[in-house]
Amino acid sequence: MLDVQDIQLYYGAAIALRGVSLSARAGAVTCLLGRNGVGKTSVLRAVTGMHAVSSGKIMWEGEDITRLPAYERARRGIATVPQGRDIFPLLTVKENLETGFGLLPRGQRKVSDEIYDLFPILAKMRDRRGGDLSGGQQQQLAIGRALVIRPRLLVLDEPTEGIQPSIIKDIGSVIGMLRDRGDMAILLVEQYFDFAYELAQDVVVLDRGKVVANGAVETLEAEDIRGLVAI
Repeated sequence: MLDVQDIQLYYGAAIALRGVSLSARAGAVTCLLGRNGVGKTSVLRAVTGMHAVSSGKIMWEGEDITRLPAYERARRGIATVPQGRDIFPLLTVKENLETGFGLLPRGQRKVSDEIYDLFPILAKMRDRRGGDLSGGQQQQLAIGRALVIRPRLLVLDEPTEGIQPSIIKDIGSVIGMLRDRGDMAILLVEQYFDFAYELAQDVVVLDRGKVVANGAVETLEAEDIRGLVAI
């Protein structure tokens, strides 16, 4: 389980997060909502080790990982799908997936058939360059690449951004299947409210770097949350 406790994060002199606390548990999607610029991506950067926090604590599976670098968090089963996908456009689909091998023991360096089952288009296009894929296909590739390391925490930063509706539906189905396996916690940042609310078990709403609502989906009124995140 991920347990983020009262973290503060600065960019220079500007404070981005003000005492943010949240948790994510196996078999559930924790969805982080809020308007643009309120600190959602900063939370993900703190969790994955891409930006250090100035105070507070980040616990993962009972271990304090607050000061661990990003690669050590990845070795502990934390994988991220960044906003913008960050695939390698000149590498093939297969080669992009294999970039996760460095975190795996030599005997486990194999792209699981499950990844191709979840995203059949990647099997069909495994020898095509990543830059030749559509935006939606690149997003599927980015998620597949994260799954290569067999994560126990999957962190997704706006996976529906700029994606056609049919692939949004496919990505939602995959997230739901990963959640329902019960062995993975999922932390999701999303602007598409209906997509997020349909998948989430727990919701955290940020405003100006602070948590303004937090709880299980069934305890929160959808329209109240929609009002907090409306642009």
